[in-house]
Amino acid sequence: MFTTQNLVSVAIAALLTAGLYAVMSYGLAIIYGVMKVINVSNAGFLMLGAFMTLMYFQWWHLDPVAGAVLNLLPFFGAGWLVYKLLVRRVVSARPIATLLLLFALWLVIQNVALAIWGSDDQSIITAYTYKSLIVGGFRLPLTRLIVFAVALLALSLLHFVLGHTYVGKALRATVQDPQAALLVGIDTERISALAFGLGTALSGFAGSLLTLLFSFTPDFGGPFQLKSFTIIVLGGLENFAGVTVGAAVLALTESFAVLFMRASLQNVIAYGLLVVALIVMPGGVAQLWARTRS
Repeated sequence: MFTTQNLVSVAIAALLTAGLYAVMSYGLAIIYGVMKVINVSNAGFLMLGAFMTLMYFQWWHLDPVAGAVLNLLPFFGAGWLVYKLLVRRVVSARPIATLLLLFALWLVIQNVALAIWGSDDQSIITAYTYKSLIVGGFRLPLTRLIVFAVALLALSLLHFVLGHTYVGKALRATVQDPQAALLVGIDTERISALAFGLGTALSGFAGSLLTLLFSFTPDFGGPFQLKSFTIIVLGGLENFAGVTVGAAVLALTESFAVLFMRASLQNVIAYGLLVVALIVMPGGVAQLWARTRS
């Protein structure tokens, strides 16, 4: 039997994880929304963000949170270059072209990481890794609280940029109607490059935060990328606000399902939820809600 306190503890842990899930999925949603491109190279940049954070920690004893902030600019630049040198050449081709191109890029990044760092598990142990706080009678790991707070701040800044700046409004306009955006003078080519740079920067940022919670290898990004796919499908693909809802749904489903099955099956739950979401509600939670109310 599970007590009420056990269930509340699981729910709190899930919601703390949901913030990080949302950050690592926003980049995919932005790139797909603007260009209708499924960025499978996101997994490679997520993993690379974790290893860059490890290097900062080993060289300069830099905290992973500071490493996450430091990753933003170089990863934005990397994403911009990937778009300019590779993606824009095939973005107007059949969707399979961009999918295969970005899959190949993921494999290149992964194999370069294998050559540099090897296949052994890596981890970052900070002064607060094993510490926790007692809040309202619940013991909360300090790392999860820090990751949640940083993720919440990042999401708040992102929502502000998207809603209150010219670039953010131009990006949202391009998502809603690229042709209309072009007609009113928005440089959709530049917006696409910005979107790919921003999406890649968020991948590197999330990869850094993940090092506070998990060990990692060059294969690290794949499972989290599939979780991100689940989240953006649950959120409605082009619905940026829906990403947060999708992240909460996935985190809660994973956490409560583990109460009834082995923890090793947690990824299976995410993959199963992706299949169900694609079949039952391809438009996301918002479409399902609208359907039930009509």
